[in-house]
Amino acid sequence: MSVETNKVWVIDDDKSIRWVLDKAFKKVGINNRSFSNVKALLEALNKDQPDALITDIRMPDMNGLQLLEKVQKAYPKLPIIVMTAHSDLESAVSAFHGGAFEYLPKPFDIKEVIEIAQRACTHSKQQAEQPQEQDLTLESTPEILGEAPAMQEVFRAIGRLARSHITVLINGESGTGKELVAKALHRHSPRAKKPFIALNMAAIPKDLMESELFGHERGAFTGAQVRRAGRFEQADKGTLFLDEIGDMPAELQTRLLRVLADGEYYPIGARISVKADVRIIAATHQDLENLVEEGRFREDLFHRLNVIRIHIPPLRERRQDIPLLMRHFLNQASLELSTEIKVLRPETEAFLTTLAWLGNVRQLENLCRWLTVMGVSREIYMDDLPPELLNKKAEKNLVSEDNWEKLLATKAAEKMQADDKEIAKEIIPMVERVLIKEALKHTHGKRHEAAILLGYGRNTLTRKIKELGLNEN
Repeated sequence: MSVETNKVWVIDDDKSIRWVLDKAFKKVGINNRSFSNVKALLEALNKDQPDALITDIRMPDMNGLQLLEKVQKAYPKLPIIVMTAHSDLESAVSAFHGGAFEYLPKPFDIKEVIEIAQRACTHSKQQAEQPQEQDLTLESTPEILGEAPAMQEVFRAIGRLARSHITVLINGESGTGKELVAKALHRHSPRAKKPFIALNMAAIPKDLMESELFGHERGAFTGAQVRRAGRFEQADKGTLFLDEIGDMPAELQTRLLRVLADGEYYPIGARISVKADVRIIAATHQDLENLVEEGRFREDLFHRLNVIRIHIPPLRERRQDIPLLMRHFLNQASLELSTEIKVLRPETEAFLTTLAWLGNVRQLENLCRWLTVMGVSREIYMDDLPPELLNKKAEKNLVSEDNWEKLLATKAAEKMQADDKEIAKEIIPMVERVLIKEALKHTHGKRHEAAILLGYGRNTLTRKIKELGLNEN
């Protein structure tokens, strides 16, 4: 299908966005038309339709999600790509529930926009008649927050899976919020009004796991005085969340595999099978592929569970979300403890973004409770932090490829707090001094080679060495 025949319309009240997309689409031969308001777009749609429509969410005359709903009703075959600078789970899920073809958080990569637009155009020309599905009412999900690109991928995955009953495997370190994602998948699914049952495999004694999962009949074993419903029965027509699935013993893996394959199970002591109408969402902090290779996890069960995988990033990979999460948890803690809301000082916030957070979001949440209780004033100063975070040993936790940026931000925040003037004139030479020293060390004092490494001319490097008072060696 020729790209030149593709026709994409864009509606955004931001002139610069329209200009950038117009140039990008023209460059690859896509016929593009832009609109700054909803009225003009709707009038144009009455006369002609594009192969795909790209719309912003926040516009002055109509919300992009309202426009999505309106256009979907009038033109159900038109693929609509929703973009927004205010990226959150609710927007992503609402967009997909509303029938969006794709959800695109700003700032976006132009190549990605072009690729998505071309896919949407192809879809528009190839799609067959399909019955329209009814929208579902959404509840807010304030506990899942994130603006980092890695979290946007999680939101988009939840949105894409919102209408599905498919099995999902969630990967992520302890404390990253795997159960919150599982609950969001359930809440935004067709099973939302049915039970969500969670079972942590690592917290159940092995000899009780089978009964916990499948239940037992009265008299099935010594001590079974009454019939007990297992988690599968409790989750009937709903969702069963199996956390830390990697800790499931081998014999139980076999039973779970049989349930997933046959859609039925036998409670302990039962002679008649029970139909299993349950959506399975599994989670683990372990590498299941490695467990399979080591013979500790069944390969066939792994493939049954690994239909769709969602990776939850550790907090150190989404550092830009730390201030957002801190504010949320501090607000939450103030409500729980009926006290005033604590506020982070700039230098404290900057410092906290440098930490490794090995306990991830859970550790951050616990810190906010601690600060709410122990903080002596409304503002949280560096001295208010727990000793273990301020201890020199904590420097080992300051590990990341962008840690120098965080430390620089901390230094700048401290100087601004002290009301220092001309900070850039002080800090920039410090940075240059480090760069030049390292370059000269790497080239064994050869200035020409050091200048090339740094992107300086030789004369520029010589001048800077003199200005910065660096040793000639």
